[in-house]
Amino acid sequence: MNEKEIIALFLARDEKAIDECRTLYGAYLLSISKSILRDMRDSEECLSDALLEAWNSIPPQHPDNLKAYLGTICRNGCLNRLRDDTRMKRGGGMPEAAYEELEECIPEYAPDITDRLALRDALNAFLGTLSKQARIIFVQRYWYMFSVSEIANDLGMRENAVKASLFRTRKKLREHLKKEGIAI
Repeated sequence: MNEKEIIALFLARDEKAIDECRTLYGAYLLSISKSILRDMRDSEECLSDALLEAWNSIPPQHPDNLKAYLGTICRNGCLNRLRDDTRMKRGGGMPEAAYEELEECIPEYAPDITDRLALRDALNAFLGTLSKQARIIFVQRYWYMFSVSEIANDLGMRENAVKASLFRTRKKLREHLKKEGIAI
């Protein structure tokens, strides 16, 4: 079953949509949640939560790209869960470290939708300027929340090379956002 057929099932309120999403995108969503939560049971629970959230949000939402829509729901759910868990434990986690690295580049959360959309567009434009390897490293670190060692292993690089790439990319991002008029 393809993406358009699955969206049609959601719009028709056919529960088969959830099963089809799990079949088509389950491995993708599970990889996102495992990279953030690092626990299989929590990851499976977040996958189920993401599918339920999709069920509750389609309609009225009508995503153009179901895979990206589900990935965003899953990622946000995992980050919320991790934030709640670390709030209770007061331990330091990998996503917090990644976010701290970006604090020097990206402005604090803006409640105004116009500002958030401008930031999103500027980030997308910036990613388009990067080399393929720099883009992969950046996305693995700041979207999928991979550790530096995981990225290095995945790409067959040394950890110092990954750290250097991330440092240079953050510097370029800061310059790009300044040029775009996005306050830091």
